[in-house]
Amino acid sequence: MHRVLLLTAALAMITTPAAAQDSPESQRVRAVLEQTPLIDGHNDLPWQVEERWHGDARQLDVTQDLSRLDPPMHTDIARLRAGGVGGQFWSVYVPASLGGPDAAAKVLQQIDIVHELVRRHPDVFELAYTADDIERIHREGRIASLIGMEGGNALNNSLSVLRSFQALGVRYITLTHSDNLDWVDSATDEPEHDGLTPFGVAVVREMNRLGMLVDLSHVSEATMNDVLDVTSAPVIFSHSSARALDNHPRNVPDAVLRRVAQNGGVVMVTFVPGFISQEIRDWSLARTAERDRLAALGGNDDQVAQGLTAWAEANPLPQASLSQVADHIAHIRDVAGIDHVGLGGDFDGIPSTIPGLDSVADYPGLLEELARRGWSDADLAKLAGANVLRVMRRVEAVAAEQAGEPANFASISELDGSPR
Repeated sequence: MHRVLLLTAALAMITTPAAAQDSPESQRVRAVLEQTPLIDGHNDLPWQVEERWHGDARQLDVTQDLSRLDPPMHTDIARLRAGGVGGQFWSVYVPASLGGPDAAAKVLQQIDIVHELVRRHPDVFELAYTADDIERIHREGRIASLIGMEGGNALNNSLSVLRSFQALGVRYITLTHSDNLDWVDSATDEPEHDGLTPFGVAVVREMNRLGMLVDLSHVSEATMNDVLDVTSAPVIFSHSSARALDNHPRNVPDAVLRRVAQNGGVVMVTFVPGFISQEIRDWSLARTAERDRLAALGGNDDQVAQGLTAWAEANPLPQASLSQVADHIAHIRDVAGIDHVGLGGDFDGIPSTIPGLDSVADYPGLLEELARRGWSDADLAKLAGANVLRVMRRVEAVAAEQAGEPANFASISELDGSPR
C-alpha cells in the first residue's frame, strides 16, 4: 500500500500549475500514467557524470534540483516523479571516435554508474531486464531502470563482447553513433558498406538470439533496411523523429516507417530541436554554408567566428515547439500506426531543449496536447509505454524460441573477408 500511495503522490505532481492539474486533459493523463508506465527510450544522465565529474558517480546527487547547475541538467528524482516516468532506458554512451578496449572500458564505467544510481536509491529505482519487470516496478511506485548502449564501437568487433554486455544488463544497442564502424554505416557519415556487412548481420542475429533490442537511431537508411531484412524480432528507434517533417538524416523516412509497422517495431520520438524543426535544420545548413564562405575568403579562426556571430545576429536561430513534437508523433502514427510510436526524449544528451519540454518533468504536457487533439486514453497509453512493452515481450519471445541455438563465435575477418 505504501508503494501505491507513493506512486499516486508522484503522479499528483504532474503539470505543476494548479489550474493545469485540474484540466480534463491533465486528469486523463494522470489516470493513464497510473495504469501504464511511461517509458522513455533514451536519457544520457550517465554521460553527464562522465562530462561533468570525470565518471565519479559520487558527485551525482539526483535528490537535488539539478536544474540549478550551470549548464542545467534535465534529470533528477523530483522531475522524474513530476513527469510520471515509470521506466527509463539510461544510455551508456561513448563517442564514435573512441574504439576498441578503451570504448568498452568507458561503457563498463557507465554501466557501473547506472548500477550505483539504483543501489543508492532503492526506494526510487530498480534495475529492469524484462517487460514484466517494468510493470511490476511501476506497480510498486518505483522507476524501472534499463540500460541501452549507444554505439557498437564498444563491441570491439566481437560477438563475445556483445554477449558480455547483455549479461551485464544491456537491453538495447544503438548499432553505431555519428560515424561508420567496420561493419555498419551511420546516418551522418559517408556510406562505406551500403548498410550492414556480413558481420553486421551476425550482430543483429546474435542480438535476436539474446533478446536484445536492435536500435536503429543513428544508422543510415540503407542500414535500417538491411536490419529490417534480416531481423527475426521487432526493432526500435530509441530517439528519432519523422524525416517527412524534418529532413534530417537522423530521422526516419516514411518508407522505413511502413516497414517498421510490418516488423512490429516502435519509433520513439525525440525532442532534439534540430530533429523536430525543419526551420532549425535549414538555419544550421545556412550557418555551415556561411562558415565555409568566410573560411574560403581566407579569414583566420577569430575572423570566421566574428563573422558567424554577426550572421547569427542578423539571422536568429528559429525555435522548435511542443506542438511540432506532437506533429511528429501524429505523423508516425498516421504512417506506421498507433502501435508503432513511443517517446525518446534524449534529455541530458542535448545542449538545448524545446519550450515546454525542458526536462523529464514535462512529458505530461505533451500527452495533454495530444489529448486536446482528440487522442483516446488507449492511444495515449500505447504511446506512453504500452507499445514498448509489447515490443519487448516479442523480443523476449524470439529469444526463447532461439534458446537452443549455439552462440556465434565468428570473427569479423572470417565473415567480412578482411583482416582487422
